[in-house]
Order: sequence, then structure tokens, then C-alpha cells
Amino acid sequence: MSKTSEYWMQFALQLAEEALTQGEVPVGCIFVYKDQCIATGRNEVNETKNATRHAELVAADRVIAWCQKNKKTAAEVFENSSLYVTVEPCVMCAGALRVLKVPLVVFGCANDRFGGCGSVLTVCEDDLPNFGLKFQCITGLLKEKAIVLLKEFYRNENPTAPEGKKKIKI
Repeated sequence: MSKTSEYWMQFALQLAEEALTQGEVPVGCIFVYKDQCIATGRNEVNETKNATRHAELVAADRVIAWCQKNKKTAAEVFENSSLYVTVEPCVMCAGALRVLKVPLVVFGCANDRFGGCGSVLTVCEDDLPNFGLKFQCITGLLKEKAIVLLKEFYRNENPTAPEGKKKIKI
């Protein structure tokens, strides 16, 4: 029996909650291939001090490892997978998803500051030569839960924020 999109997004939300407990921006995602979760990711930027360790890129690395272990071609697996992510992929991640030729991205809430799937730019569908295939986006799935997690994170001080970006306490 095929699992629903809501089922997969609930799984991604659990990963976002885990990220929150680790002091990360609460974003979680999963790659689904043939109705099976083959890789998960959550933000690891603060933990690793590496700005590229967004949930989507962490999960993409794990897809590649899964392919090597299961003797599959990564290109074929990405081209036949869906990504479920709690927050709209940023411009960087949307570009990576195009290069990987992921055909479908389902996300919870919009990313009004850095979104690459319509909120700021439309990397997912713009005509970009030599940049992979456009991908379909389904937005708003369980967005309220994703927003609650983000609000919880941003209510507190981010201890790794640069000096000029820290909240001013009055």
C-alpha cells in the first residue's frame, strides 16, 4: 500500500523537531524512492559550522551513499524520487535539486527570505541553460506545523548568529 504525502511530511517534521532540539533551524526532509524512504536530512549548519549543510544537501549525500550500498545509479534514483521538506528549499538547494533532476518537491511553508521555489526566486521553473530539469512543487502541506517550529526557533537567540545579527535585548 502506497503511503500518502501527509505521512511522508509528518516524517520530515519529526526530523525538523530533532534539528530544533540540536539548536538548528528546524528543517527536515526525506527522499522517497519507490514508496520507500531512502534518505533523511535535517539542518546541520550550526553543528558543523558549514553553511552548506542544509537538510536537502545532507539528505542528497545520504541518497548517494544509499545508491552505492544498493548498487544503484544515483542519477536514476534522483530522477525517480520525490523530496518532502518542511520549508521551501532556499535558492542554493533548489539549484542543487535541479542539477540532480529531482522531479517533485513537496514542502510545508514558504521561505520568504531565501526561497528558491517561488517566494523569492523561481529556480524550480526558470529557464536556466545547462541547469537540469525544471521540477514540480507542491506547497503548503502541513505548513502550520512547520511554521510553529520556525517560530519556536526564532523566538530564542541563535547562539551562532554573527555579532551584527544577534537580537538586541531591551
